[in-house]
Amino acid sequence: MNRLVLIDGNAVMHRAYHALPPLTSPEGKPVHIVYGFVSMILKIFQALKPTHIAVAFDRPGPTFREKLFSGYQTQRPKMEDDFISQIPLVHETVAAFHIPIFEMDGFEADDMIGTITDAVVRSKGGKQHSIDQVVIVTGDRDILQLVTDDKALVYMPTKGLSEGRLYGEKDVAERMGVLPKLIIDLKALMGDASDNYPGVAGIGPKTAIRLLTEYGSVEKIYRHIDAIANQNVKAKLVAGKDSALLGKTLATIRTDAPIVFDPEAARINSLATPEVRLVLERFRFPSLIKRLYARDGSDTAVAASMTKKHKANNPQTSQQQQELF
Repeated sequence: MNRLVLIDGNAVMHRAYHALPPLTSPEGKPVHIVYGFVSMILKIFQALKPTHIAVAFDRPGPTFREKLFSGYQTQRPKMEDDFISQIPLVHETVAAFHIPIFEMDGFEADDMIGTITDAVVRSKGGKQHSIDQVVIVTGDRDILQLVTDDKALVYMPTKGLSEGRLYGEKDVAERMGVLPKLIIDLKALMGDASDNYPGVAGIGPKTAIRLLTEYGSVEKIYRHIDAIANQNVKAKLVAGKDSALLGKTLATIRTDAPIVFDPEAARINSLATPEVRLVLERFRFPSLIKRLYARDGSDTAVAASMTKKHKANNPQTSQQQQELF
């Protein structure tokens, strides 16, 4: 089976930033996000056995969602300087693995992932559609809307970066209360505190799930608004109609971003490229080098030597890293 793993780069970076202890390069620059990101790539390669890998990142500029709603994500705290400084280092490391990167001004990483996933799910065969299954790696629940059993699954870390769970349609329904295709409708009614849009005031999860189970979508709810017996709920829906429709637009991951995905460019046979070794040596990541080249006997002595040297210089940090991964 040809399996494409799509990594939500920003989601993995944020998880690494909060999950790992501070770690610096020999030049004194923070690199713990890079360490965590590489650890996740190695784990993914071992656990999911992809034939293809690609990574999507957010861009720093405003997106079309911010143009639609000025309050979109405005409550989120400003990125720390030691987070920002590691973004280009993560990009450099991903490129060293020969893994393609997708990002575009005006769109989020989710939209890159949505566009690629949609192209694969709709594929009928041929060079441009040679992938059988997509597995999206993220900690963002919004991505669950893309799940389609057998064709598109989501792998979400559950404990730091070391453990995760694979979600199909049934798993999404158990967690969210609705099938993947209705997640955007659920968010439209409930709102989303993390993205800072309100939804319909007074409509909580239970009511939203009940309405969607009965009517099937936000649009169908409003087409049958007169049939809603609960006058309090009906009044809230009428008052919040514009907010609900806007929320659905904001929640919907785009599948039409103007990007070109070439499966052959994302094909991966081995992660052990000469370029990535140079990067890991530069950052003094001996444990990652050892994991990456564990099957290559010629690298064992070098990796062991580097591990010994690093432990001598950073005994506590090295021990913490081994415990986490």
